[in-house]
Amino acid sequence: MTKKIICFGEVLFDVFPTHRKIGGAPLNVALRLASLGVNAQIISRIGKNEIGTEILAFIEKNGVDTDSIQIDENLSTGQVIVQLNEKGSASYTINYPVAWDKIICIPEDKIKLKKADALVFGTLVCRDFVSHATLLEMINFAKYAVFDVNLRAPFYTQPILIDLMMQSDFIKFNDDELYEISAAMNSPYHSLEQNILFIAELTNTKHICVTKGSHGAVLYYNEKMYYNSGYKINVVDTVGSGDSFLAGLLSKLLNNATPQQAIDFACALGAIVAKNEGANPKISNQEINAFMNPIKKTNTPTF
Repeated sequence: MTKKIICFGEVLFDVFPTHRKIGGAPLNVALRLASLGVNAQIISRIGKNEIGTEILAFIEKNGVDTDSIQIDENLSTGQVIVQLNEKGSASYTINYPVAWDKIICIPEDKIKLKKADALVFGTLVCRDFVSHATLLEMINFAKYAVFDVNLRAPFYTQPILIDLMMQSDFIKFNDDELYEISAAMNSPYHSLEQNILFIAELTNTKHICVTKGSHGAVLYYNEKMYYNSGYKINVVDTVGSGDSFLAGLLSKLLNNATPQQAIDFACALGAIVAKNEGANPKISNQEINAFMNPIKKTNTPTF
């Protein structure tokens, strides 16, 4: 049976120095989930303008349910200015306020959440009290709440982070985020694994994943640790790599793959995105499988 995952939060244009691309972490996750055969839906809000119409058409074309995208009569569709350093790592300037800051709670969305297998959300959508309040209400109806921490300074506070972690069934960090939040919660530990266990105990969370950039990821799942050491690639940019990683991980875990299979697949998918431009390059299952299982050619020795 096809799984259904609802993503909640920002939809926007990532504006690069030479071009722009549709993005937003929750939307990136939803788009990748849809490409993997998951029934994906996005709850968000866009402006009643040309770029909002463009985003809506793009989402529909790529197989994500848009019935829960609200239209704002006053605020514009979100845009983010993206700067890339020499290693392809991105930094962001995020406009405020925009339409997705004012996502309101609609009764029909609560009904959809009750039927869905998971709800995915991040930190950024909580920067405004309207969308934050809506998210908190939506979490109450989720079977499996997935918190993609995804810190974007200055749009978060420690009390909000702790509250969201306490309400989540699954938390995804990158390593910098894990150490920052652990330190703020007075962790006495230094190692990645110790801090994962520290967060798991304090928040009563049984499923935690930490990505480590080019060095892969660690998955804590039902009291066991699973590892992938990453894949060697030439990075073009890292925009959306973590979002595709999360989509790949959830698509496998919710379809009863082993945790090791799930983290291996997720790391491969994230790496493929990073060696392409933008957050949502087209990637087939065949490409992922070929990337994970390259055919090694050997020369036959002669005697």
